[in-house]
Order: sequence, then structure tokens, then C-alpha cells
Amino acid sequence: MEIPSKFDAKGIESKWYAFWQKNNFFKSTPDEREPYTIVIPPPNVTGVLHMGHMLNNSLQDIIIRRARMRGYNACWVPGTDHASIATEAKVVAKLKSKGIEKRDLTREEFLNHAWEWTEEYGGVILEQLKKLGCSCDWDRTKFTLDPEMTESVLQIFEKLHDEGLIYRGFRMVNWDPEAQTTVSDEEVLFEEKNGNLYHIAYQVVDSDEKVIVATTRPETLLGDTAVCVHPEDERYLHLKGKKVYVPLTERIIPIIEDDYVAMDFGTGCLKVTPAHDQNDKILGEKHQLQVIDIFNSDGTLNENGGDYQNLDRFKVRKIITKDLEAQKILIKTESHRHKVGISERTKAVIEPRLSDQWFLKMEELAQPAIDGVLNSNYIELLPEKFKNTYRHWMENIRDWNISRQLWWGQRIPAYFYGKGKDDYVVALDEVKALEKAKLKSGNNSLKANDLRQDEDVLDTWFSSWLWPISVFDGIRYPENEEIQYYYPTQDLVTGPDILFFWVARMIMSGYAFRDEKPFSKVYLTGLVRDQKGRKMSKQLGNSPDAIKLIEDFGADAVRVGLMLSSAAGNDLLFDESLCQQGKNFANKIWNAYRLIEGWKIKEDLKMPKVATEALEWYENQFEKSLAWVDENFDKYRISDALMSIYKLVWDDFCSWLLELIKPEYGQPIDRETYKKVITLFEKNLRILHPFMPFITEELWHFIADQKQRDSLTVSAWPVRRNFNEKCINDFELVQQIIGGIRNFRKEKNIVPKDMISLYINKDKSNFKFESAILKLGGVSEIKYSTPPEDFVGGSFRIRNLELFIPTNAAEDPEAEKEKLTQELSYTKGFLVSVEKKLSNKRFVANAPEKVIDLERKKASDAREKILLLEKNLGSL
Repeated sequence: MEIPSKFDAKGIESKWYAFWQKNNFFKSTPDEREPYTIVIPPPNVTGVLHMGHMLNNSLQDIIIRRARMRGYNACWVPGTDHASIATEAKVVAKLKSKGIEKRDLTREEFLNHAWEWTEEYGGVILEQLKKLGCSCDWDRTKFTLDPEMTESVLQIFEKLHDEGLIYRGFRMVNWDPEAQTTVSDEEVLFEEKNGNLYHIAYQVVDSDEKVIVATTRPETLLGDTAVCVHPEDERYLHLKGKKVYVPLTERIIPIIEDDYVAMDFGTGCLKVTPAHDQNDKILGEKHQLQVIDIFNSDGTLNENGGDYQNLDRFKVRKIITKDLEAQKILIKTESHRHKVGISERTKAVIEPRLSDQWFLKMEELAQPAIDGVLNSNYIELLPEKFKNTYRHWMENIRDWNISRQLWWGQRIPAYFYGKGKDDYVVALDEVKALEKAKLKSGNNSLKANDLRQDEDVLDTWFSSWLWPISVFDGIRYPENEEIQYYYPTQDLVTGPDILFFWVARMIMSGYAFRDEKPFSKVYLTGLVRDQKGRKMSKQLGNSPDAIKLIEDFGADAVRVGLMLSSAAGNDLLFDESLCQQGKNFANKIWNAYRLIEGWKIKEDLKMPKVATEALEWYENQFEKSLAWVDENFDKYRISDALMSIYKLVWDDFCSWLLELIKPEYGQPIDRETYKKVITLFEKNLRILHPFMPFITEELWHFIADQKQRDSLTVSAWPVRRNFNEKCINDFELVQQIIGGIRNFRKEKNIVPKDMISLYINKDKSNFKFESAILKLGGVSEIKYSTPPEDFVGGSFRIRNLELFIPTNAAEDPEAEKEKLTQELSYTKGFLVSVEKKLSNKRFVANAPEKVIDLERKKASDAREKILLLEKNLGSL
């Protein structure tokens, strides 16, 4: 079958993906092989592919494809997350656009709309991952709200509650007024904001005196229930037992004393608002103060807001400031920069709020997860720098607020049967709840309609922390074949931004519910940024359309572009030019095969010496590169692995091997050379396949009419063999000599077709690959000696060799002296830098032995070259 002149990515991607799926090459079931399991970080069910997904899933696919080729039973489990806050917000927005308010719907009606939305838009991202080439076992696709997944989550809630680890408490929580739900401490981002510090006068009752209080939130004074001063502050000793009026109201509140107040901060007077500040709540409980909540769930003021009722909190801030000014009790306003809590999901300013919530005690769960990562290294974090972040979070862990005031998600399985604080039971369903309620209350006359299930749902992370276990149904059936075979998984590839939200919690759940780690290695990618270093986002308009990139450049090219810019754990600066580089690489590979395929074979020809030597060199070079590729994979330096292959194929194979073995124009090639170069090309395809699955599969089938079982995606990864380092080094010297000849020709305007002679001051018996110099250097003969005394021509030096080329004109002595002087200066400087490196004790102690040996050889070669240059300068 004749290969087309141009590589058409669009034309082959859907063909080969359908072929792979039809033949179940991605499917995994337990068998006698060793498993290699990866679970996908489940994207939001209604999300679309963005650059972060592209990077993360390209890495996972590269790892799992290589594992499959290495003979493992490779299993990559896909799925999506129900994403309570994000999905509910989208459904609410859609309903609003139709003139429907959530508050006008029953829970069941709203959930019907949510499921319709999910069925319409859900799963789009998984189809997009197929376009990228992701080799997931799609029969295993999970959704965190699948019935069996939900049952697993509720079962764990019941278990932890029965063990006393889940409890209900009235606490100060982080309230998101836009999503109208709580969010955990970890979901709050703190940003520096420009604001104001308002100095407000509080009138002392039965006195002309006023106390000045400074606050950044004047609107909350409507919830004040005390003013606090330090008991030893001499400025306020006379106010002990006094009271003040809350500004703009007739309400009277006490002046209290507490050493919590810093005398040297601000005015030394603190307004106390127990309902809307965590520290004020503690003061309020200590001094038994009244709690006045002034906010509705949407951030507007409630009936306690007086004239400001139903107005947004930030609008009230502006109005109340003017009202305070009008009454001359706003003494002054200062510019003030301070940190403000922002909801990670909606970007709304967080409102501290007192609420009944469900919490999970974390300290006991955290200890095994600390030991597994920090003390035993049983689970590796890559790069290791993230261990410090992990340590900080885990050693300062707080109880987890797991309830959310939403309808989309797993509803908390708590059923209330009375008005008392503890009049509830936790059960998987209403039938079991009724049985438990009768037993707990001692009231056998209770009926199902006497039960009221908690309205809240569980935090989305409470379902996804079980992901590596629940995808194999290991919660409901802990002894089932699949969980026993596939768990623990091997690798987790994710972003460092969810190291605590998800990774740490999965580690905790793994030890808590399986007494085993969930995975062995965590590979943390960087963030995708633009060329200005900004995080890519829709708001900035700097995030390219991921699918359009695939359409424009091809999936293989985009994967290569991402890997070329991605070092483990470091943010990557993405530029579309990298995709173009990937496309150029694909074209290079394609054209290399077209060149080979175009050669005519003549059976009676013998393999020429130049081909024999070139093939010997490339076979060794391939083995050396393969060893380096495998080592980089072992260390999760995936980008470095690709760069090794890129150089091997582009430089070594295309620029050197093919140039050396290709026959003269119009001439045939011998069968043995052709057969060997095809074998080497197939080896190249094997190690390229995880990175560029489509083009490699296409070329694999052009080479021969491969059978189904011989699809490249399930072919064997090359087995490493020993290689001859001396052979590689010898050829590297020849490459430098050929480069020197080409530079000499350029300097002297000697056209490539003109043959030249070459003198080398080296013993021929120690010199290999002469045939390569003759062919690629355009050299007619090589003489292993110094030139005669009447020699006319020029010279150049490679390492400790001096090479001479005859020309029609003698070298200008002054020009030659200047060139030698410059070369000597450079070589001395180079030697200093190498010796400095070798004198560095840390470098010598930590660098691999082969790296140190290479540096020592560089130093030795430099010293020999310096002696040669000094000798030549002396002779001039």
C-alpha cells in the first residue's frame, strides 16, 4: 500500500480510535498478569476539555500505554464528578433564564431539571478525551451519583457516624452567599484587597463620652452585642460596667473586659459581633452575649437589619457609611489593605455564619496518612517539594465540614423524629431509619411520615475521597475480586491545587476503609500558564480552545507540545508554537518512512561498509537512549523521556543514520540494510507510541499488513540490551569532525560537490567510522599523518585532534593566530568551569557516576586541546 505524500491527522485519528475500541485493546479484566491501575481524576460532569485536562490526561495516557506495552494488565478507570456547587449553579442559572426560581420548585422538581441538564451536557468531556487519544477502559466509566457509588458514600457516612467520628454541631462556618452553602476552610482563598478602616463613635449611656471603634465592616454593627476593652487599659478603666448605644439604633449593649483585646492595636476598643466573626463568637460564649444574625443566606440583610432589610451587604456598607457621616459619628475613614476570604468556586466574598452543620473528626484519620507519606515514604509525592505543603496541611488539620446547603448531591442520611438536638438516626434508607428511630426513641408507634430527612447534601469531596475504592465497588463488597486485584492502584496524576482537597483525603480513606494506601505514586503536574506567566482562564481570554488545537494540529502534535513544555511539578508556559513543533515532528517521522519506502531493493547487492558501521552505531545509540527513556519514566520525568526520543528520531535517525545509508540518487539499496533500518524504525515507533499513538499506529500498519494482535497499542515495549559506549563515543567524534569539515567548507567557500582530502594527526588503527567521514564530508581520501612541509591549506581542531584540509590558497598567519588565540581562550574558560563543577563536593556526592566520569573526560580533553593549541601558536 502506497503511503500518501502528506500526513493527515484528521483522516486517521477517528479510524484508529474506533479500531482500538472495537478490538477491546483498552479493556481490562482480572487475570494472571500483574495489574497496572490508574483512576482518572474525575472532571465535572458538565465540564468541557481545557488545557489542564489536556496536560493531566495526556500524562496518564502516556503512562498507561507504556504499561500496557510492557505486559501489565493496564486498567485506566474513567469517570465524572457530580460537582454539587458548580452543577447546581449552572442549573439555577438555566432555570432563571426561563423565569423559574429554585425557591418555587420542590426538591424533586429541581432534581429532575438537574438530571436533564446532566444527561444533556454530561459526558461531553469524556468524548473529548477520546479525541485526545486517551486509552481508558470506557466500560468502567463511573459517575459519583451512580446508585452504587451513592450507596457506598452513604454507607461510609453511617459507619463514621456510628464510630463517633461524624457529629452535628452549631459552628461558625464559611458561607458562600452566591452558592448559598457552606464551603470548607480549604475551599476559601485569601486575597489582598483594598478597603477602608472606619472609625465609629459609640455613645456611652448616661454620659457625653464616646468610645471609638475601628472596623472594616460597618454594616455588621447592627449585629453588635458588646464593646470590649482590655481590663488593664488605663484609658477605659472608668468605663467598667458601663454600656453604650449601638450607632443608628436605640439598642444598648455592655462594655466588657477581656485580655483578648490588644491595647496597642487601633483604638483598643473592639466591637463584638458573635454571629459574624469566629473570634467574636468565642468572646460571646465566654461572656454569655446575645447572638444577632443580620444576614439572609444570599448576603442581604434580614429583619435584624432594620431599615436596611433586603439590601445587599455591600450596598448597605455604602449607605450606612453615609448615614454615620450624616449623624457625625463616623469620625474618620482610612485606606486599609487586608486579606479577604473568597469562595474558590464562585469567587464570592465569604461570610462567617453560625449554622448547624455536620462535621467529620480528622485528627485520628490523618495520622496513618501522615505516616504513609512523610514517615515511611510508602506513598511517593513527585516532585518531593510538595511534601512540605502536605505536612503543613496534615499537621494543622481541622474537622471537616461535610454538609452543604444544596439539593444536587448525596443527601445526608440523617432522619429526625423529634425536636430534641439528638432526636435523629442515621440509616441508608427510610425503612432502616424507622426501625432505628423506634428503637432509639422507645416509641413503636412512629410512622414513616413522622421522619424528616436532613435537607443538606454531602460535600462533593466526601464522595470523591472514596474514588479509588468505590470505582471497584470496594465499599459495598470489600472482598470482591476486582478490589482485591486492582487495589491499591499504581499512579495518580493530578494538580497540586487539590493535594489536600482530594489526594490527602483519598489517602486517609484508603487507610481507614482498606487499611492500605490507595496508590503508590502521586505525580503532581504544574499549572498551565500563558507566555506572560498568567494562569490560563476564560476570564482572561488566554486559554485556547482545546478541541480546536486538536483540529488544527492533530492530537499527537498537541500531546507532544504539552510534554515539551512540561517538567514535573513546574508550571508550564504553553505556546501554540509548541504544537506546531509537534506537528513538524510528526511530519518528520512520516517523511522518514516515505524516504525508506521509496528505496528500490536489489537482492544481489551486499551491504556497504558505511551502512554496516552506521547501523552498528544506531543500534547502540538506540539502546543507550532507551535506557535513558526508561530511567526518566521510572523517575516520572516524562518530558525528559520525550526529549530523548525526539533527539533520537530527529537527529540520530533522520539526520545521521538515513543520510549515511541512503543510496545515491536513482540507485537501489541492498536487502539486508533495508531490513535492518525497517526493524530500527519499528523500534522507534514502539517508544514513540505512548506519546504519539495515532501516527505510530498508522505507520505500523503501512510497514506490513499487521494482524489485529499485532496492533502497536498492544505490541511489546523494547527490552533493554547492553550497548557499546565506546562505539557511541567514537561516532560522536566523527560527527564533530564532519561538522568541522562543513564549517571549513563554508568559511573557504568550497561547495559540497567538490571533493577534498583530509589529514588527521591520529593512528588509523584507533580510528573508526572513516566511511562516514568520506560520505558525509565529501572527502576523497584520509591520510593519518601531519601534512608535508610544503602544505597549502587550512586546519581546525576537534578535541585533541588537529585536522588539515588542502586548498589552493595558504592560510593567513595573522588570521590563523587570532583564531587559535580565541579558541585557546575559550577552551581555558571551559576547563575552568568543568574543574569548578568537579571541585563542588555536593555535585560529586550527588551526581551519578557516569555524569562525573563525563565531566572528567571533558576536563581531560580540554587539557589536551590546550596543549595542542599552545603548540600550534608557538609554531606560528
